Amino acid sequence: MSAVWLPVFHHFENGNIFTGSSGSFRYKITPSVVMVPPKNKEVDHAASSIKAEYWHGPLSYEFSAIEGERIFPMSPEGRADLQAWLEENL
Repeated sequence: MSAVWLPVFHHFENGNIFTGSSGSFRYKITPSVVMVPPKNKEVDHAASSIKAEYWHGPLSYEFSAIEGERIFPMSPEGRADLQAWLEENL
């Protein structure tokens, strides 16, 4: 079982932010979603991305020093790479 839990890819496609923790390791995932014009009803995966940030300690995001951040492609593979990157930095 993975030490870092993330929601399914669709969660990020819908523009939802996610925060989580594993012990004192904390992380925040923020998607940047771009929709395909002109109808703006589907995600432009090539133009969208997922930003991950992490820190250690008991405090929330607003009161902590961010120790690392990285931007990943908006794709199932990008989500998997994001999870692996977080686990490398536990």
